[in-house]
Amino acid sequence: MFNQAKLVMKAKKLQKELANEIIEVVAGDGAVTVRINGEQKIKKVSIDPELVDLDNIDELEKWVETAVKEAITRSQEVAAEKMKPLLGGMSGLGM
Repeated sequence: MFNQAKLVMKAKKLQKELANEIIEVVAGDGAVTVRINGEQKIKKVSIDPELVDLDNIDELEKWVETAVKEAITRSQEVAAEKMKPLLGGMSGLGM
């Protein structure tokens, strides 16, 4: 029972760490920046108007999509890395 409580506390601590972990991805040679946290919540999307051709919105959409996909992938990698020690501790619980 004590081990389970300890794991719950570690899981809550990990969740806080992930919420505070910020991953930043840039696409389109700096035209688009996406900031996402370790919980995969987008915190900010920035677009540099000087680097965007408004006559080519398709390109901008592609950059945003690319940046968001990469940010999510990196966020998943960060979460998986941080969860390794926690998941190792669960093996004794039949998981």
